[in-house]
Amino acid sequence: MKANQTMTMNNIGLAIFILFWCGLVVLSSLYMTIPLLHSFQEEFHLTSNQAAWVGSVFSIFFSLGCLFFGIMSERLGMKRVMVWGLVCLSLLTFLVGFSNSYYQLLFLRGLQGLAAATFSPVALTYVGIVFPSDKRSTAIGFISFGFLLAGIVGQLVSSYVEVLAEWRAAFYFFGVTYVLAAFMLLILPKDRSDQYKDLVIIIKKLALPFKDRQIVISYCIALTILLSFVGMYTALGTYLTNTFDFNEQQVFLVRVAGILGILLSPFSGFFSSKVGLFGLLRIGLCLSILGLLVMGFSTHLYVTIIMSVVFVSGISVIIPTMIIVVGKLGGSNRGIVTSVYTFFLFVGASLGPIVTTTLTRLGNASLPFSSLSGLLLVSLILSLFMTANEWKQVKEKTV
Repeated sequence: MKANQTMTMNNIGLAIFILFWCGLVVLSSLYMTIPLLHSFQEEFHLTSNQAAWVGSVFSIFFSLGCLFFGIMSERLGMKRVMVWGLVCLSLLTFLVGFSNSYYQLLFLRGLQGLAAATFSPVALTYVGIVFPSDKRSTAIGFISFGFLLAGIVGQLVSSYVEVLAEWRAAFYFFGVTYVLAAFMLLILPKDRSDQYKDLVIIIKKLALPFKDRQIVISYCIALTILLSFVGMYTALGTYLTNTFDFNEQQVFLVRVAGILGILLSPFSGFFSSKVGLFGLLRIGLCLSILGLLVMGFSTHLYVTIIMSVVFVSGISVIIPTMIIVVGKLGGSNRGIVTSVYTFFLFVGASLGPIVTTTLTRLGNASLPFSSLSGLLLVSLILSLFMTANEWKQVKEKTV
């Protein structure tokens, strides 16, 4: 009997919670260094651009890992890859806390990003295989909720732990968390790991997504989503500090406000049933563009905070919507298509801090926000070339 036929309602609820929680803590490792950049600058005598690479190197290796582990999970089994990946992530996260030089920190953060990639693309494919079809949108919505919430929680936890102890303690804390998450994953039902035995066939399938126009457009949009999300939070901290003389605790509270926008993510399935997947995608892009534009031109603190929530609200419905769209377009090749999509998504995340710090150095406080809004405007225009009546599956290729 197939795995998704054996799942009861209680099992489904528990599985969704476990995947949500693991998504939250794993992706927190991507964002946790944003509030620690000043500590890296002071301890290792770095420029702001050098410090930004501590976050970017994680994202680069995470992106590459999404391709590799997305492929290997098809061969080795998705649950197995996720469990052992989190064990490795725990060990590497502890080691990051023992870094005593800038280059050692970069090296270990790169390996940490590689290990973290064993969860995100694999979990999304796992849902498409194990969960009943009528529960997949809900599961993806909650996993996406965890991914987005990590953008706030990762920053909040590392900021709070740093205040209590030092930046190294934040990595020790997450190291323990990943061990617990690995044990939680053991509860999940086993997936069908024997779907493909020939690794060469799996690798050749990587070319298939690029033969579909709508999938290629999806990848272009994916590149801008986390780039703007990570970039906005990188710019916001600097903007609040320089313009309103905020301290770390005050910046911390502004980041908390973003949770209000993220709360929309689990309801993306409901919203899409009312306005359609592409309609919801465009609404989300419009909200995010509006939020960034107003943030770029406003000089009022409360307007800036409210618009940051509006921006996050848009992103919180874009991400799960895009995952569902990509899954539908991928058809029987959902795993490969989703893995490549996740690769582009986190390539954008790796570029976020670099792009934002470069724009901030030009001296115009509004430039990062307005530039990111322009990038999302391009995605909005691209989304107009995607239509629901053009759904099609990527065809299996005989190799």
